[in-house]
Amino acid sequence: MDQPLRVLVSAGASGIGASIAERFLADGAKVSICDCDEAAVRIATRTQPAVHGVVGDVADAADTERWVEEVVDLWGGVDVLVNNAGVAGPTRLVEDIDPGAWRDCLAVTLDSHFLMARLVIPHLKQQRSGSIVAISSTAGLYGYGMRTPYAAAKWAVIGFTKSLAVELGPYGIRANVVAPGSVEGPRMGRVIEAEAAQRGVSADVVEREYAEGQSIPRFVKPSEIADVCAFLASSRASMVNGQVIAVDGNTETFHITSR
Repeated sequence: MDQPLRVLVSAGASGIGASIAERFLADGAKVSICDCDEAAVRIATRTQPAVHGVVGDVADAADTERWVEEVVDLWGGVDVLVNNAGVAGPTRLVEDIDPGAWRDCLAVTLDSHFLMARLVIPHLKQQRSGSIVAISSTAGLYGYGMRTPYAAAKWAVIGFTKSLAVELGPYGIRANVVAPGSVEGPRMGRVIEAEAAQRGVSADVVEREYAEGQSIPRFVKPSEIADVCAFLASSRASMVNGQVIAVDGNTETFHITSR
């Protein structure tokens, strides 16, 4: 009988990360989450007692080391890393972005992927199996005005993960990217409100622009992203490596803002 997958989900206490954790749990996996939101971790582990939860910042090397060590001590290894952590960053024209805000966005949205991968990969190589699934964005496929730090980080996530696929393929380890479009939830709501304020238009105008740029004109449900993550980590995707799969209803025009 196959052993359950041992899965790490960064930023897994709420939003997309929580949906990913729930999906793997439903599939019978052992799931550990790490999140900087202590209250959210507490709620997640209370509502899903099977979840192993750690409070920590995956943009911090010491916190990532503590998390991975704790999981390996608990389960003896790791099978799947879902590099989900990311922040929206500032919604401003590039000349108005504070350098500190730029660095903060890249630290969480890009650096965390490196910090986690470097710790998990030796365990995957030892067993010559495993999977890394990185959450990028359609912002990593197109230019994204007023969101340059976020777009830069999401493009880099794709390059980083595709490079991991090259390095790890000979060991039977796969690395793939999921690129969500506009996702239902409060985070996208805040992005829309911030852009609307910057442009002097209503939030409804901005939301409509996002949706109308897609063949399927609605926002993505977090569960739809989780479904693709679970597939990519499974044996059903055993020859899927180094790929970017957009979960976005097919973006035709990437949010051309009205002038």
